[in-house]
Amino acid sequence: MNTATNSFDNLGAIATHLRERLETKKYILLFAFNGTGKTRLSMAFKELGKQVESEEETRDSLYFNAFTEDLFYWDNDLENDAKRVLRLNRDSHFFDGLQELEMENRIGPLLARYADFDFLIDYETWEITFFRNKDADGAPIPIKVSRGEENIFVWCFFLAVAELAVDQEEGSPYAWVKYLYIDDPISSLDDNNAIAVASHLAQLLKNTNGQIKAVISTHHALFFNVLWNELNERGKSNPLLPLFLSYKSDNGTYSIRYTNETPFFHHVALLEQLHKVAESGEIYTYHFNILRNILEKTATFHGFRNFSACIKQDSDDPDGILHARLVNVLSHGNYSLYEPQEMLPENKEYFRKILRDFMNNYRFNPELFPEPTQESANA
Repeated sequence: MNTATNSFDNLGAIATHLRERLETKKYILLFAFNGTGKTRLSMAFKELGKQVESEEETRDSLYFNAFTEDLFYWDNDLENDAKRVLRLNRDSHFFDGLQELEMENRIGPLLARYADFDFLIDYETWEITFFRNKDADGAPIPIKVSRGEENIFVWCFFLAVAELAVDQEEGSPYAWVKYLYIDDPISSLDDNNAIAVASHLAQLLKNTNGQIKAVISTHHALFFNVLWNELNERGKSNPLLPLFLSYKSDNGTYSIRYTNETPFFHHVALLEQLHKVAESGEIYTYHFNILRNILEKTATFHGFRNFSACIKQDSDDPDGILHARLVNVLSHGNYSLYEPQEMLPENKEYFRKILRDFMNNYRFNPELFPEPTQESANA
């Protein structure tokens, strides 16, 4: 694949494309913003691997996504407020062979990398008890772990299952796995854990020896870059294919772009979006949030302490205070992406000026940002 953008009418077409690419690649690393359709894409990929033979359904993809996390749910013991446990959905094939495989012994060493609590699985009631301490009789004192700790546990549970699939042991209930599809396993995790999870996952994937192919999708830039650096092997036989997925709301199509040697380029896609809304005049308050995000990352990259250093200083505002305050004010408050409010005409002009000055100061490929027409410039 070259650097050209490939367009698709739907997620099913993208899932088919990814399977085709995995015929020559071991791993696909997919970056996409939240709301683009990453989770739905993982399910479309899974569905393509389902077949019915002699009234028996077979599959080839073991996946981790929001649906996997939903297989675990809390019982907070509202009546007694004492024994809080995490229950398992026993109807899912994900838990095939749970007791026979001694999952506690497999999950425990993985969890110890990230957390300081322990757990017990009750195979009769299908519930998990978390604890840090035991009472005088040696019984665990149940605790409710944080959301981040819960996510880490679920992730380690999946990793234990994935390791079984990678081992390809004869008679394993996961011997059918041909693909791993992992979507955003690091929600609610801090950067340290994001790095640790990415590094650990990369080591697991390297151990597959190409027997099991993998797709990893994420909206987390740090997680993406760590995996890219861990799995990237320069040369003609590079097993990694890094991609950027985007959705075009104006025509309902999707596009995939190969990120080449610069995987973290999605700020360009954001600038394209801001350029388009500035030209169209349909500028909403949340666009200031996006603009501030870009300014902050640019300032950090260039070693400045504050994003205001990336705002042009005019003769009537030599310190850049006015525009910096505007960005501060208009990038906070009740400016939700889900309840968009159009900017006032005066604020639209401020937005256009700050964006235009930024793009003039930090050079980007002009082919991506065509000059606005006179009609749109007056919008």
